[in-house]
Amino acid sequence: MKKGKVHIIFGTGMGKTAMALGRGVSAAMHGRKVIMIQFLKGVLSHETADGLKQLEPAFKVFRFEKQNEYYENLSEEGKKEELCNIQNGYNFAKKVLCTGECDMLILDEFLGVLDQKLVGDDALETLLAAREENVDLILTGKVCPAGAEEHADEVTRLECLKPSNDHACMNG
Repeated sequence: MKKGKVHIIFGTGMGKTAMALGRGVSAAMHGRKVIMIQFLKGVLSHETADGLKQLEPAFKVFRFEKQNEYYENLSEEGKKEELCNIQNGYNFAKKVLCTGECDMLILDEFLGVLDQKLVGDDALETLLAAREENVDLILTGKVCPAGAEEHADEVTRLECLKPSNDHACMNG
């Protein structure tokens, strides 16, 4: 049985989610079942949600957050509400890993959840312990929290060296 890998994709450059999506689509094209759980991104537009639905059943995307804004832009009350939703997303990730529901789990912006301490300090270790040996795990985020790299088989840092006129080098 093939041993699953842990991939970390982080940095201030754009393309972290796109890179993770590309890896997921490639895995799905090879008959693997992929689940992506997105954190800290607000609500999907209808167009994006409809586009992602076309990848099902091999590739499913979940979001548990309900606000239309990024987490860091929410009021304290809004953050408190979303924290429960983020915890639900984390618990769903644990369930997916424990039950072997997929061959690849992508936790988009989960490094930000770890960095902002929105889940317990042992959250990453808990996920890794729950993971079936053959499941690939991809984690993305702007920063790579201390200690996360030691759990990874591959670490990619995306950095914008020269912004185009259409895009700023700030988020991915």
